Amino acid sequence: MKKSPLFSLIGFGWVVVSLFGAAGVASAAECENPKTITFSMVPTEDTAKELAIYQPLIKHLEETTGKRVDFYSPTSYASVMEALVSGWVDVAVLGPASYTQAKAMNDNILVFATYSRHAGHMQEEGPGYRANLISRAGSGIKTVEDAKGKLLGLVDPASTSGHLLPNVAFAADTGATLEEYFSRIVYTGGHDLSALAVKEGRVDVAFVATHRFDNVVDRGDITLDDVNVLWKSAVVPQDPFVYRQSLCEDLRDKIAQAFLTAHDVPSVQPYFTAINSPRFVKMADGDYDLIRDLQAKAD
Repeated sequence: MKKSPLFSLIGFGWVVVSLFGAAGVASAAECENPKTITFSMVPTEDTAKELAIYQPLIKHLEETTGKRVDFYSPTSYASVMEALVSGWVDVAVLGPASYTQAKAMNDNILVFATYSRHAGHMQEEGPGYRANLISRAGSGIKTVEDAKGKLLGLVDPASTSGHLLPNVAFAADTGATLEEYFSRIVYTGGHDLSALAVKEGRVDVAFVATHRFDNVVDRGDITLDDVNVLWKSAVVPQDPFVYRQSLCEDLRDKIAQAFLTAHDVPSVQPYFTAINSPRFVKMADGDYDLIRDLQAKAD
């Protein structure tokens, strides 16, 4: 049985927790059926606002599973991964690279869905996205060659488009490591923070995920005209929604059902509108082998 959090708000509220030892995949007889599902996500510039967007979906999850849902507030990509690995968080939204890293740490974690996207400002149609290298419009940095020797912003060491793709794909294209190509590298902590750092001139260039950049545009904090796109990666699968396999099978099925049927539920439409998505699509672990290949090359 899951231990009580140090602090919790009634209903779908903030939860501050301590993390406990890793939990393996349980047999059917030993499966977990908690009264409360703990949900988390990799952090953004304003996780509270991001969480508000998720509330219609979370309410649908509560109604489908018959469980209360609490939120574990992350401090980093690593904190979400550790919470899953430890068995504290039950359901989470990860980045592709943080998913494969977490699953390598504990096979109990499994992807079950991701969202498809409508075409947006920088984002293309479909269940994939790109890592784009951007500079500020008017900065004089208009090409990859112009970016050489400049200050680079990365997102987080566990980010796919904000760390892994730049270190593997961009480095392969330039024939140099990031440390060799750029004068200095700083970590911003989020794609939205990287985009704003470029706009405000705090970094010269940064790698951002196309769908995360669109979120900043939709908030009115930046426009596509504010930046130059210098480089685009290949398409990679969208952020995985995962659960712990040690949850009882009936509960896992209800969790997956809640996400995969959400597009038919009128009350959840504000969520899909906010993320510019038509629906969730089913995903399997093998769909993220591309990320594992990139990680192997990075090693």
